[in-house]
Amino acid sequence: MNIIVNGGTRGIGREIVDNLSLNTNNQIFVTGRNDTILKSLSSGYRNVRTCSIDMSLFDSQTKKFEESVLSYFKKVDILINLAGFLVAKDFLEMTNSEARLIMETNFFGPASLIRLVKPMMSAGSHIVNVSSMGGFQGSSKFRGLSYYSASKAAIACLTECLAVEFQESGINVNCLALGAVQTEMLNEAFPGYKAPVDAKQMARFISEFALTGHKFFNGKILPVAVSNP
Repeated sequence: MNIIVNGGTRGIGREIVDNLSLNTNNQIFVTGRNDTILKSLSSGYRNVRTCSIDMSLFDSQTKKFEESVLSYFKKVDILINLAGFLVAKDFLEMTNSEARLIMETNFFGPASLIRLVKPMMSAGSHIVNVSSMGGFQGSSKFRGLSYYSASKAAIACLTECLAVEFQESGINVNCLALGAVQTEMLNEAFPGYKAPVDAKQMARFISEFALTGHKFFNGKILPVAVSNP
């Protein structure tokens, strides 16, 4: 399998790269902002290649990304969109620049990446967007997460729309709405909070879903949570 992991330098994304790289038949292309970790991944695994990309600036980096992917892959079987950014702040205190950074990283960047990768995908391919229970319609909402939740709701809705648009191509698109997971991002946003699931556990689930979920689901937003959030 040729797999792109968008946002694979820390947390769940890093654990997913570790999981998928164990199968040497998988060829993995990893994006992220941490150059040091990207270099360690590409040097530590024979089947991993990397590209330093900031999703909030993706429109200015599309050529770099496309050239890098094409130098490694002729086709893409799986795309996992994990890149995320969170600022925990009340709506009225959020600056426009912070709000745009959240939306660019969590929605516009991944959407643009899908548009670039889709021509490299064929029937049987799978796009997995990772959202949040905060963006899941009807779930409990929490103070300080207005823009983050809105960005995750946007990528979830995009999933449903693209599943329809890509149906004729045989490309399945699904979205996993995650509950609280013990990651660096969660620790930074909510110091002291203890999630019921750790990054390794969630990564195992997402890795398996990326490989097999398209056989059972298309255009679905699936809550993956044992608590709310």
